[in-house]
Amino acid sequence: MNASAVPAARAAAIAATLDRVRRIEAEHGITRDAIDAIAAELVALANQAALFPGLHFPAAPPGEPGARRYILSEDADHRFALALNALRPGTATEPHEHTTWVAIAAIEGQELNQLYTRDAAGGPLRPDRAVIVEPGRGLALMPDAIHAIRILGDRPARHLHLYGLALEQLPHRRAFDPRTGAARPFHRPPMAESCP
Repeated sequence: MNASAVPAARAAAIAATLDRVRRIEAEHGITRDAIDAIAAELVALANQAALFPGLHFPAAPPGEPGARRYILSEDADHRFALALNALRPGTATEPHEHTTWVAIAAIEGQELNQLYTRDAAGGPLRPDRAVIVEPGRGLALMPDAIHAIRILGDRPARHLHLYGLALEQLPHRRAFDPRTGAARPFHRPPMAESCP
């Protein structure tokens, strides 16, 4: 594909994917099957790696926070917010929740997602399962999911993250101490943000 054609092709692919995602949610609501289907759509988009070249979406250089977040699309009501996160190796988060559904798909690199369960009374988090998001393998999280991430390997990761509602509209997200289960407000790690 001609380099000058990439932005238009990317915009068309994103628009078509989000049309299908909106239709899935409208027809099926927010269910495990629906969120899995949404994640499959995002994996198909991420598999078109030529639409998301590293030259257009570079990872943060040394001296900047460990990640850059590129806003690719967001509806006027802040729903269906799509971002490309470019993360340096070793970038990690503490266990946290999103309070909205999330789908994650890899363009390149590996992101270890440790999922946790927490009983209704609080208490320590219990590791549930670990999922490595990598090219061809995504992850769907329900609004009540708790996870922590870490970028594996020695190369940057570039992943698509699709949120049911934009992160900036979710002021009550919480982070958790995995040993005690104590909750506190989640403050997203610093990320340089831009639009391509």
